[in-house]
Amino acid sequence: MVAVHHRTVDVDGLTVFYREAGPADAPVLLLLHGYPTSSHMFRHLIPALAGSYRVIAPDHIGFGRSSAPDVSEFDYTFDALAEVTRGFLAAVGVRRYAIYVQDYGAPIGWRLALADPAAVLAVVSQNGNAYEAGFVPDFWAPIWAYGAHRSPENEALLRPALSREAVEWQYTHGVPDPDLIDPDAWEHDLALLARPGVDRAQLALFGDYASNRDRYPAVHEWLRSHRVPVLAIWGRNDEIFGPAGAEAFRRDAPDAEIVLLDGGHFLLESHLDEVAAAILAFRPRVVGATPAGD
Repeated sequence: MVAVHHRTVDVDGLTVFYREAGPADAPVLLLLHGYPTSSHMFRHLIPALAGSYRVIAPDHIGFGRSSAPDVSEFDYTFDALAEVTRGFLAAVGVRRYAIYVQDYGAPIGWRLALADPAAVLAVVSQNGNAYEAGFVPDFWAPIWAYGAHRSPENEALLRPALSREAVEWQYTHGVPDPDLIDPDAWEHDLALLARPGVDRAQLALFGDYASNRDRYPAVHEWLRSHRVPVLAIWGRNDEIFGPAGAEAFRRDAPDAEIVLLDGGHFLLESHLDEVAAAILAFRPRVVGATPAGD
């Protein structure tokens, strides 16, 4: 049985909870989760990869078991989440690593790469967007509206995204057999979303999401100039980030591996074995990656 450690570390007075497994001398794979979940989404993937990677999965601030300060005490932006993640990596002694990004994890991962291009050796994107092509318009319209004008009316359009129905939908839409999805996944998320003040934190991040689009040209340049190995493994039925977002990686990473599976947004809940197998097969490209400047 693989030993998965559940730990915390202090980063500038904030508690960051993380899961870790695998040999200390193995290539590091940093798992960056999305909304509305936490490192809990990787609970089954970590043991599947830990024989070949040192797998590290933190909870972002405001998510999971990490600190969730009030919006008056912490600036809930993607810049701030990425800065905490950089502090976390320094605290656990990780300098170079591959990233697995999903949903919110993508803009955090891109910021890590842009801040220190030599640090990120490879990318596994699982429904983690880096291109305008990936946005499904109907889903994103209220988020763009709120980002442009944080009015009570636009907030009211987004409040349902915090509801039980919406969280459950994120797990079940696009899955041919929804009975495969463990309902404990969304129950876990809902319990942590219900903490006092977390709704305001999540609304702040909804409002900041448009800032991620501004980073895309720099991300594309990083992919081109550093020839970073890319595996884009996607639930092709995702109604948040469509499969065009996976295919788009080939524009800037011509050797990107694109894998589209018959699933939705939270692909690990329905296609764990296929995702794990693809990441294990990707390992030689991670090991063979040459850091920029070396």
